Amino acid sequence: MGGKAPDTNYLFMGDYVDRGYHSVETVTLLVCLKVRYKERVTILRGNHESRQITQVYGFYDECLRKYGNSNVWKYFTDLFDYLPLTALVDGQIFCLHGGLSPSIDSLDHIRSLDRLQEVPHEGPMCDLLWSDPDDRGGWGISPRGAGYTFGQDISETFNHGNGLTLISRAHQLVMEGYNWSHDRNVVTVFSAPNYCYRCANQAAMVELDDELRYSFLQFDPAPRKTETNVVRQTPDYFL
Repeated sequence: MGGKAPDTNYLFMGDYVDRGYHSVETVTLLVCLKVRYKERVTILRGNHESRQITQVYGFYDECLRKYGNSNVWKYFTDLFDYLPLTALVDGQIFCLHGGLSPSIDSLDHIRSLDRLQEVPHEGPMCDLLWSDPDDRGGWGISPRGAGYTFGQDISETFNHGNGLTLISRAHQLVMEGYNWSHDRNVVTVFSAPNYCYRCANQAAMVELDDELRYSFLQFDPAPRKTETNVVRQTPDYFL
């Protein structure tokens, strides 16, 4: 939809595995694109690029089912430790999977984090992958059990202090594929149509031109041809 990789810069904002039948194929394609077009493709880490989460929400079981052992899962989860946590587009658009952290007030602080590890249960690295914007001001306890909620006052202060025009993030299901919040200081982009094969949502991607003018490309789920047998149900957590 956005053009072929050699002619387009692609930035992916995490959660490539779990809650689907083709996680192995999806993440393999992304890694192949990164290897082939390393200057054109950027892959950020999401909260599901984690050993603990993938053992609960499907990727581990999928690897066992398709390969008969956990080696592929181990190699991929080792790779996930090396994925960047955030990206900055032309010094103005701050991109990440989750949201902000009360422990972080500058981009330099993010650059100083040791990201080569499993996603911790708390702290700034955890917050970047788990936090969500909220209608209430200030910081709040996240219903997810990790990260925080943050209000418009927080996002405005962070953007102003770091010379940013926008925070672009993923992490939350939105029915039209994208959703503005915090007086357009934050946009949520969700690119998985018909999430979990039952949510009937559209998906979206953001397209930026050379002047950083943005447009949103929305798309509907493709018709399902066959039902795939699910080996075991995995529990839901707050979407």
